[in-house]
Amino acid sequence: MLAYLPVERAPLVHWADVTARKIIGQRGEKDSYTLAAGISPSGRIHLGNFREVITVDLVARALGDRGKGVRFLLSWDDFDSLRKIPANLPEIKKMEDYLHRALVDVPDPYGKEDSYALHHERAFESELAKVGVGPTPLYQAQKYRNREYAEQILRALSEAPSIRRILNRHRRKDLGEHYLPVVIYCTQCHRATGPEERKGEFLHYCCGHCGHRGKENIKKSQRLKLPWRVDWPMRWAFEGVDFEPGGKDHSSEGGSYTTAKEIVGLFEGQPPVYLQYDFVGIKGAGGKMSSSRGNLVTLSSVLDIFEPEIIRWFFVCQRPNVDFSLSFDIDVIKTYEAYDRMERVAYGLEEASPKKRGLIHRTIELSQLDRGALPPIAPYRAPFRHLTNILQIHGGDIESALEDFKEHIRDDRDRRAFHKRAHCALHWLAHYAPERFKFTINDSPQVASDVSPNIRPLFTGLRDYLTSCPQGELTSTELHERIYGLIHDLDLGPAEAFKALYRALISKDEGPKLAEFMLTLKRDKLLALLSPGPPR
Repeated sequence: MLAYLPVERAPLVHWADVTARKIIGQRGEKDSYTLAAGISPSGRIHLGNFREVITVDLVARALGDRGKGVRFLLSWDDFDSLRKIPANLPEIKKMEDYLHRALVDVPDPYGKEDSYALHHERAFESELAKVGVGPTPLYQAQKYRNREYAEQILRALSEAPSIRRILNRHRRKDLGEHYLPVVIYCTQCHRATGPEERKGEFLHYCCGHCGHRGKENIKKSQRLKLPWRVDWPMRWAFEGVDFEPGGKDHSSEGGSYTTAKEIVGLFEGQPPVYLQYDFVGIKGAGGKMSSSRGNLVTLSSVLDIFEPEIIRWFFVCQRPNVDFSLSFDIDVIKTYEAYDRMERVAYGLEEASPKKRGLIHRTIELSQLDRGALPPIAPYRAPFRHLTNILQIHGGDIESALEDFKEHIRDDRDRRAFHKRAHCALHWLAHYAPERFKFTINDSPQVASDVSPNIRPLFTGLRDYLTSCPQGELTSTELHERIYGLIHDLDLGPAEAFKALYRALISKDEGPKLAEFMLTLKRDKLLALLSPGPPR
């Protein structure tokens, strides 16, 4: 059955749409708005970092759907210093030689890119493309070294007393009266240090790491940067940012957002519309994801298990300020079933109230890789649980398994969707599925021949029943009832009977739902495996 969507778009009722209205209301009517996200490439970019970027992407789409232009910036803080060595890096001892140097100046320990920072930036940008997110990257090391912020650094230095007062209101230990809001990378050891004093156009310093004394011309130096709490609001003003979310750690009272809202005025800017986003966890992993702890889940690792649309859907369904966890265990099946059910509602294949369907339609629309309205015809989605069985029956051969679904596959789009889901299913089976979901079909009826005499009539009765039912006309419910009828008639224990049947089929004591599983097997193969042969 095909479902055709109406020509009109989904109603703009999602939280991203509410945020878009708020941006327009607070920043005024403009042809284009600037939205920003920022990440430090100090380690592998994990799913928690992705939440910031996908939040901006969804709001950008909501603005676009209101006819507004959007400038979506992803700021890479690669001029930050390397403060910690993440766990699980190769050659950790060698990496320690680069502590406190700019991330862009740390070599790539994997030997793939020109720098440690670029390694993580390229990897994440590639991942973003796979989930339909395409921001404009800004590399902060490049901007600082091109002296694009020279005037902003001068302004920060001239406003040092005001910046110090703002920061001190939220510090336990006051910054001294000689505090200057700038970081210098030492010309001798290339590590981050602070200035001692300003004399005209020069900053004088004594490196806290190697003791080198030097000076830097404020307007000409390529070794200066603003500290994070000053850098963030400076960029709001410099880029004219209208919206940027921030993590829970930045959003607490006295955190970097609190001070940034005040400091931005010193750069003649105003705070952007703001959304706090919460943490994303992995069920069973425990704690916040951290590069230094090595307990990271990257977007690539999630793409191995979930289709890109479903990854987007996770974040579309959750308000940013609500934490949630993903699961790689049995809940993967429930996730696929929930997404498929919601997609069917969006296309009118399942009933829902008009209000609920409107929100679901919008949710599914924002979950797609391509911007704009949903395709007019609902795609075919192979049921995930059933797909895992079919793939194992065919020994993991996707093209062979596709034959079992050929009556549903209408075009290349359906074929691509099937392949994508099949690859995810195979990865899940190989790495995360509970043992009861994994099996290999027996090659011969050897096990059936070894069953006890009291079980043999069950096998014979099932064979006779299956033989009497035309191929394709028997339902799993009917077969399930027949199995239990035979068990009752033969006065068998259900546990003993099911164990014998599973062992005959897959040499395991348990497995997929039995009746449904038996019907996925070719009839001749099933009858052969249920043939006990003469008693031994």
